[in-house]
Amino acid sequence: MNLMQIKRQLTCLLLGMSFLCNVAFSSEFDQQRQDFLLAEKMLAQGKSPEFLSLSSQLVTYPLYPYLQYQWLKTDLSQTERIKGFLVNHKDTRYAGMLRNQWLSYLADNQRWEEFVQFYQTSDSVAHECQYYWASYRLGHRQQPLAEAIRLWFTGDSLVNECNDLMSLLLLSPLLTPELIWQRFELALKNNNKPLINSLKYLLDDSNRKVADLWLQIHKKPIMIEYDQFVVDSDLHARIFIDGLQRLAQSDLESAILVWDNKKSLGHFNKQHVQQVEKILGLALAHARDDRAFDHLTQVLEPDAEVREWKVRSALYALDWQQVSQAVAGLSAEEKQTPQWQYWQARALIETGQVEQGQAQYQTLSADRSYYGFMAADAINKPYAFSDHPVNLQDNELTALAEQFDFQAIHEFIELKRDSEAKRQWWFSINKLSKAQRKIAAKLAQQWQWHQIAIMTLVKADYWDDLALRFPLQYTNQIQSNAFNMNLEPAIIFGLVRQESMLDPKAMSAAGARGLMQIMPETGKEIAGQLNAPWQSADSLFVPEINIRFGAFYFKHLLKQFNGHFALATAAYNAGPGRVTKWLSNDRMLPTDVWIETIPFKETRKYVSSVLAYTIIYQERLQGKALKLRELLPEVHQQ
Repeated sequence: MNLMQIKRQLTCLLLGMSFLCNVAFSSEFDQQRQDFLLAEKMLAQGKSPEFLSLSSQLVTYPLYPYLQYQWLKTDLSQTERIKGFLVNHKDTRYAGMLRNQWLSYLADNQRWEEFVQFYQTSDSVAHECQYYWASYRLGHRQQPLAEAIRLWFTGDSLVNECNDLMSLLLLSPLLTPELIWQRFELALKNNNKPLINSLKYLLDDSNRKVADLWLQIHKKPIMIEYDQFVVDSDLHARIFIDGLQRLAQSDLESAILVWDNKKSLGHFNKQHVQQVEKILGLALAHARDDRAFDHLTQVLEPDAEVREWKVRSALYALDWQQVSQAVAGLSAEEKQTPQWQYWQARALIETGQVEQGQAQYQTLSADRSYYGFMAADAINKPYAFSDHPVNLQDNELTALAEQFDFQAIHEFIELKRDSEAKRQWWFSINKLSKAQRKIAAKLAQQWQWHQIAIMTLVKADYWDDLALRFPLQYTNQIQSNAFNMNLEPAIIFGLVRQESMLDPKAMSAAGARGLMQIMPETGKEIAGQLNAPWQSADSLFVPEINIRFGAFYFKHLLKQFNGHFALATAAYNAGPGRVTKWLSNDRMLPTDVWIETIPFKETRKYVSSVLAYTIIYQERLQGKALKLRELLPEVHQQ
């Protein structure tokens, strides 16, 4: 045993932590890792001398900056030590974290000169407000007020740290009634009642009455129909348009009728008319109403949303001349995307320009995407997969893993602190070039971080390493459950890839869990239907359980929608109730048109992605050659 190990053994015994001293060290990091844990323990117990003694031996350990950060943040009065840390460890994630905490400390103690000196632009609105307030206190008058106006325009309530800066604006002649109305409108859109009330009391008595009227109409939009509501000013026109938009969400026909009756009577300028046509056109398009195209055509300066929904409204009407017209109205950049190239080709063929349409399909079929695969099917051409794995030089992977940042990530993994490891990963990735990010993606793949590997390759702007982007993890579980449910394994792989990127611990903001993102309530119901024991929501993080439940649920949806893959996939994402609603008329549609006109952007993207991923996974699994056209019969409306 060397001198360092003897010293450490004595330290452990003195501190009553002998259980950690029985670990056999196979490398320098093994020993440093245990010293790091001991140092954290001493810091938590407030034993500063012991902490400082242990941490002094860890200067070369990858988590030393993290350890120092933990110490310094407990006493932010250590000005010189904090300044030293911000210089010596400026390239670490912890420099920014410590800086933010120290800036809050400086502001609390009104040390404005130091605050301005050490402030750096960040995502913290609190510190941004404090920086401009500090600048004002130090004699700079013009910029703080200009920045206060910029920060003013939000429908969210500003943090308390912004109160001093906003007080400058409130007391200045720059705060006009129009500024108040603009923020009032933003607050209404966010339904921010406390902010709405605060803004209302900044207005004079007459304007406050107008604000009360606006609130009444916002709550009960049918009031815009009443004869007593006269649109005789720009402000009343804005109130009318807000009410009309809300009415269109609940009673579209009434909204159209009110507009037809009021548009010639009120104080509406060209801009107001354009706003209304956009509101009604988009509402009609989302409702799959044939009147949408005409309304959207009235929008003279359409944005991307209007341009795209104009195409979709023509598609839903199966009016291919209008589809061609709408596609021609897209921007040059939009026309280059596979999505709109596909629909241009489809429209060409449907309008008799077969040779041109097939030529465009031929070009598009080289694209590895839902639209590329659909184009290939249209001309009976094999799918193009363009698989070009990341090519590494002999030592590139090792060299990256040995960088200090990535050694720190590995240490967090060894300590089973996955959240901290992933936060450190993304901080480190942002410092790399695109070429280095490709290497990092391969490193994540080696560490079995499949989701991280996929997302890192996206940041590298590289798409052609199929083994990395579409890993075959959990193949046994997926294949066995696919067999039990009489499904193609590639279909389950496509769902898993879209839902979680193969992260078994994935959890959505809504609470869906695991590889196939199952809600606990749904999981409990499935367990009952399968006569399987239900333990807890966390059991959905177990791959075997999650895949079994997800495959069963998807098969149930397939049965509900008569074996239609696209409808079942849409239902997996948006719920069967919504899909049934989207089928609630007597029109038959080609499935590609039905998918393209799904009202929810998320679900449109979801269905097309799962379809594409299914084809790619069929290729990866080298199964029978699935064709998209086999999965997409016409949609028979209910």
